[in-house]
Amino acid sequence: MNKFIKKIKNNQVLYVLSILIIGILLLLIARITYAYLAPRIQSALGNVTTISDTVDDFKLELGRPLSLNATSTTLPESGSNLVVTSTEIAKLKANSTKKIATYNYYLYLQITNNTFKYSDGTTPEIILTITDPNGNEITSLGNLTYGTYNGVSGFDVTTAKGLFAIANNYEITSNSSTTYTEHDWNITLTYLNLNIDQSGNYGNSFETMLYLQKEAIKPKLAEYVISQYTGTQGENNIYYHDSNLANGANDNSYRYAGSNPDNYVCFGSDDATCPNDNLYRIIGVFDGRVKLIKADYATSALLGTDGDYKDIYSDDIATYKGNLANSEIASYYWFYRGYLYASNNWSNGQLNKTNLNANYLNNIGSKWSNMIDIAIWKIGGNTNENIRIVIPSVAYQNEITNPASKSTYNAKIGLMYVSDYGFAVPQTAWTTTIYDYSDTTIKNENWLYIGLYEWTISRNSDGSGLAFDVLGYGGVIDGAVDYYFGNLLRPSFSLSSSIKFTSGEGTAVNPIRIKL
Repeated sequence: MNKFIKKIKNNQVLYVLSILIIGILLLLIARITYAYLAPRIQSALGNVTTISDTVDDFKLELGRPLSLNATSTTLPESGSNLVVTSTEIAKLKANSTKKIATYNYYLYLQITNNTFKYSDGTTPEIILTITDPNGNEITSLGNLTYGTYNGVSGFDVTTAKGLFAIANNYEITSNSSTTYTEHDWNITLTYLNLNIDQSGNYGNSFETMLYLQKEAIKPKLAEYVISQYTGTQGENNIYYHDSNLANGANDNSYRYAGSNPDNYVCFGSDDATCPNDNLYRIIGVFDGRVKLIKADYATSALLGTDGDYKDIYSDDIATYKGNLANSEIASYYWFYRGYLYASNNWSNGQLNKTNLNANYLNNIGSKWSNMIDIAIWKIGGNTNENIRIVIPSVAYQNEITNPASKSTYNAKIGLMYVSDYGFAVPQTAWTTTIYDYSDTTIKNENWLYIGLYEWTISRNSDGSGLAFDVLGYGGVIDGAVDYYFGNLLRPSFSLSSSIKFTSGEGTAVNPIRIKL
């Protein structure tokens, strides 16, 4: 090795080349090292919190999520209640220059999973109790019911789900640079040990997430709708169609029912006052997606005059409850084939392909059409006796669960199902056959009824040219798909599960506003 080094030193060319090679290697090593360490150094510096005499010290300390799991051990017969608690803390210390600081924050509770039910059908079992930083108990939270149950005060959340704002833009102020102002929020879940058989809830779970932050959360629209369900069927015009709901769909959907629920959504417009033509209504929440239907009939300006367009609706409009002028009410064939035999194959109809899934989507614009999910529409239909001359729950089974054929169609836009119309009345009417929805009381309590002849997406499998439609008097009948006068339409669709609720009360005057 020494001879090799001496040889290089004695050879001027080799000596210079060696120094150059070593220099290049050192430069490469330095660059590689910097490329590796620089982002880590910057990241570390970015995570350093600096407190000086000009910086306020504002901290948000989140407690543990709350969960319940009832078993014979945690909830023994004649034993004590099952109780879990969490404390969420906001702390503020002013800087030493101004010695005063004010901030705002938000506190949310989200019930992410709840498989509990009322053991005897009605008695509250899980109670949510919240005290604010002043030690006062919160008595109003969304649409939850507050009361005292078996000696425990709070909200009945036995079957509740959704996102609830506990502190909304809550203010904290500090007048000290040495001592923190502290806000403690105490949240308690109590599973009441009642003198009833509660073993049916053993193994069920109740899980939450807590959010304490500086910015407001915009909940998903589906979560917002579900949060309006209080756990009592029919309150806020919402029914939860689980296996315990008599004569329900048993599909775990949340559906609006009754004469005029607060289920309006402004879709297709950002105007401060939502135009009538942009008012839609929520049918319900299905598999985490909100299903909408246009509040009033669609015009030819929206659906076009090509495809299966017929003409201006010319039948009696004395029963009409909407806002369109006579000249705006457009009628369409369900499927028109000219001189050929009529067909009730929804997949091939121009109403489906052109008017709804081309013209409509183009006319509302990409911003809004991108909010709509592609849905699997059940188009197999069933017989007259299995759809309209039955109660809604049976129609649902024959139309959705076990139709005459397994035919489906994947598209964004469709029409309402007969069972959608059937479940839009209060539960007391779900034992009435849909054919008899012409009854004045039932008709007036059905928010989906707006007075004129209207197509549904469901075909009558008894023949090749029949589909079901709502009549002007409120009942459902089967009509020819190329009916001479045509019928009216209200596009229906499922929003993406990521769509967020931003504001609104759900009324026609103050509809729900949404965003991606």
